[in-house]
Amino acid sequence: MKLIILDDYDQASEWAAKYIRNRIAQFGPGPDRYFTLGLPTGSTPLGCYKKLIQYFKNGEVSFKYVKTFNMDEYVGIPRDHPESYHSFMWNNFFKHIDIRAENAHILDGNAPDLQAECDSFETKIKDAGGIELFVGGTVAVVSNYTLVHQNVFVTSNRLTEALTIKMPVSFFNKRVAALHHVVQFSMGGDTGESVCWITRQKRVASVC
Repeated sequence: MKLIILDDYDQASEWAAKYIRNRIAQFGPGPDRYFTLGLPTGSTPLGCYKKLIQYFKNGEVSFKYVKTFNMDEYVGIPRDHPESYHSFMWNNFFKHIDIRAENAHILDGNAPDLQAECDSFETKIKDAGGIELFVGGTVAVVSNYTLVHQNVFVTSNRLTEALTIKMPVSFFNKRVAALHHVVQFSMGGDTGESVCWITRQKRVASVC
């Protein structure tokens, strides 16, 4: 595991975006060799996505031969609802780059059988050769902006219907606040590498 402590959110976002850009370039994707990327939603990755859009517009990276798999989606919200993760990803990232719609995979929170949806999603990941790079992010209460970069080798790949209560106050309005069950999957044995960054609200001295 490699721990990288940075001074602020912008630095952490830039580091993550550069790492993704460089990993895609090193992989050398093409028509018969797709780079597979696991992606998060929420406020944490927004800065990273903005940087990646900038790199794309500058000609530094292409997503034409990249397949993405998002971590989760809300249950019971239409995918075109402004608060859905589908809308989040397309509005904040996908529509600004050259990824093909059929290569941007997001769980269907309105599927009649959520377990079958998870099973199908898992099959798509396996058919794509597993996740080459998984990117995750979270928010904590205090401390610096921290990036955790690690190689991941685990034994099983599971997709689960979490039915976990999620209360994204900054993204949900009162009209849909009750619709916060989520269907999500966990990256497992087909994940090659992961990068996770943790953003904190207050900066304090770090201990390594």
